[in-house]
Amino acid sequence: MFLGSRSRLRAAVIAAAVGAGVLTAATPAAAAPAAGTRSYLVITAPGATAGAATAVGSNGGTVWTSYDAIGVIVAHSGAADFATRMRAITGVQKVGATRTSDIPAEAANPPIPAAPAQATPAAGEPLRTDMTQIGADKAWAINQGSSSVTVGVLDTGVDDQHADLKPNFDTTNSASCAYGKLDTRTGSWRDTGTHGTHVAGTVAAAKNGSGMVGVAPGVKIASVRIAENPSGLFFPENTICAMVFSGDRGFEVTNNSYYTDPWLFNCPDNADQDAILEGVKRAVAYAEGKGVLNVAAAGNENYNLANKTRDATSPNDSTPATRTITNACLSVPTEVTGVVSVSSISSTNSKSSFSNYGTDKIHIAAPGDSVYSTVPGGRYGSKSGTSMASPHVAGVAALLKSTNPTATPAQLRTLLATQADDLSCSDSRCAGTTAKNNFFGEGRVDALAAVGTGTPPGRSFENTDDVAIPDNGAAVTSSITVSGITGNAPATLKADVNIVHTYRGDLVIDLIAPDGTAYRLKASSSSDGADNVVTTYTVNASSEVANGTWKLRVKDVAAQDVGHINSWKLTF
Repeated sequence: MFLGSRSRLRAAVIAAAVGAGVLTAATPAAAAPAAGTRSYLVITAPGATAGAATAVGSNGGTVWTSYDAIGVIVAHSGAADFATRMRAITGVQKVGATRTSDIPAEAANPPIPAAPAQATPAAGEPLRTDMTQIGADKAWAINQGSSSVTVGVLDTGVDDQHADLKPNFDTTNSASCAYGKLDTRTGSWRDTGTHGTHVAGTVAAAKNGSGMVGVAPGVKIASVRIAENPSGLFFPENTICAMVFSGDRGFEVTNNSYYTDPWLFNCPDNADQDAILEGVKRAVAYAEGKGVLNVAAAGNENYNLANKTRDATSPNDSTPATRTITNACLSVPTEVTGVVSVSSISSTNSKSSFSNYGTDKIHIAAPGDSVYSTVPGGRYGSKSGTSMASPHVAGVAALLKSTNPTATPAQLRTLLATQADDLSCSDSRCAGTTAKNNFFGEGRVDALAAVGTGTPPGRSFENTDDVAIPDNGAAVTSSITVSGITGNAPATLKADVNIVHTYRGDLVIDLIAPDGTAYRLKASSSSDGADNVVTTYTVNASSEVANGTWKLRVKDVAAQDVGHINSWKLTF
């Protein structure tokens, strides 16, 4: 279900590569489905759907679409006993209804969403808290992302004409999977609400001097609409279609700010929900096998996903009923193996009140409160939810892929985790350590670290020995030997300098790289009469090999004032 200002999603477990599969564009049917027609997943072994497809027709159903590579058929039937009959067919492993409501009339001939009239965005790109929290504003000065990286926005659609999205929008790889069948007609990907466009802006709104800037403003966005209209729901066959399409089109990252309707949690002891679990797991595995990293929102129920006991919201396409559940019941695609599950944090780095949590359920956290982003028609607005947190992580993953083009999805997951900034527990429900806990997983996503050289962030080397600075005399140096760092220094090398000296304007300070290259940190100034230099300087040292002896060189160029180097530190 679409979560407007909310989202609910998870991550979990899958690894099988399931072979190649090709999706073909939908050809709208001529007649609307009869009353009582429902949609089903028929699961076989991969590559073995032919016999089951024949059986669908002889048991009161029709094949809507099929994914032979993963052994999934989407069938329609109005027969009340269709699932029971198909479960008895040789070679059929699972069968399950994907919804508790009838297939909507729109499925027969899906209308193309209208292209909204566009407003002119205001000039200027105000710096926003969500971007400074994750260091995106600093990352943009180093690497805004590669146009060869595409993030698929699996959502309500995207307004491809929005001035902040149009420069990065990829129409050739956008489509609709609403109603469970691929539709590549022009405009089929457009937004039927506002949610998908908002998500897309957070991922990759262009840095063009107006509106706002996304986390990775240099990458491409593709829209795969999976929300049906008018219900706004995201049914399993739509998710499966979108995941297979994402793999076949070679997306590097997908963002999934939804849970697959109509069940908040799918339980394996229910035959229908068991088929949903299997179908979505296979589709996610297929996408990852093609090189796709899937990122998803953790959900907005303020629910402990590691201690499931009750669900009072499902099914959400008919009449919900309270039921007892266990941890075997999963929200998909968020609790599927390999999916990066994202919780939401506030501007003060505490868990958002709505965000789901859970030990080994949350992988990483990102801002999700009052996030300002694009909405259809060239406009902008604020939304809250894990739906808003997830695209921050998808954007950072796109920056990581831009910086590390050969990285696999597993390697990207590791980089996201190792580069995350640790967050400590914020209330009594939080369990774990600052390094990893059930509220924030590995911590807050870090865009700045993503565009570095791959060096583990935050590694520091320090010299605390005092070095006297002669009055109006020769330059002195203090040395630091760096070792154990792979490759070059980062473009954001930090030099923390602590110098005790009266009238600091007398001082000229340089950082000397191992090859002798000098980087001026501070020039002399006859008008700066304050005492001491206690400052952090940022140096673009990306052309320098990190390992070796670095020196801080200080010279006093005027008479009457003296002091000493107290300490200095390099952070890679």
